[in-house]
Amino acid sequence: MRPDILNTGYRPGTKALFALIRLFSRQPIPDAAKLVFYRPDFYGDRAKKFTHEAMRGPSPWSVADRELMAAYVSKVNNTAFCIGAHTATAAQAYQDEKKVQAVLTDLTSAPIEDGLRATLHLLGKLTREGTTTADDMRKVLATGVTRAHIEDALAVCAAFNITDRLADAFSFELLTPSGYASGAKFLLKRGYQ
Repeated sequence: MRPDILNTGYRPGTKALFALIRLFSRQPIPDAAKLVFYRPDFYGDRAKKFTHEAMRGPSPWSVADRELMAAYVSKVNNTAFCIGAHTATAAQAYQDEKKVQAVLTDLTSAPIEDGLRATLHLLGKLTREGTTTADDMRKVLATGVTRAHIEDALAVCAAFNITDRLADAFSFELLTPSGYASGAKFLLKRGYQ
């Protein structure tokens, strides 16, 4: 259920910021942004910091790889808003929309490196089942992925399992393709801060 407070519950400075963003982007403010601005002291500031670190902090994974992970976790969760947002962002980051669509259509045959494929399988299992095993980890490590890779991928998985659930709980409104493209451009330029 979408609470009306997401449309109206903001301080005057935040309302002015939203108006400027709408003016310059010619796009509506995504509900993900509205949510983090609604109660920044309770959720928004912490969520932005954690998500930005997972998605843009130092990592052996590229920004494109992490955006693909976000899209894949969102696909496993069947969260339409986040699938759209992070598919668009991964496609822009890779400059390869076909690659991203191939992963989301059939991970097993997608044209990606074995380490990334194994990691996405791990994130999918963790998202679906809520658990992994030592054998699951060994399979990923056997592809050449390091412990640091796994830790960073798990941070992305955690961030988007939370975000996906909030998007579904608050019925985030879907954007148009140009809205997702505009959001992707912003995320690639500014990150999640």
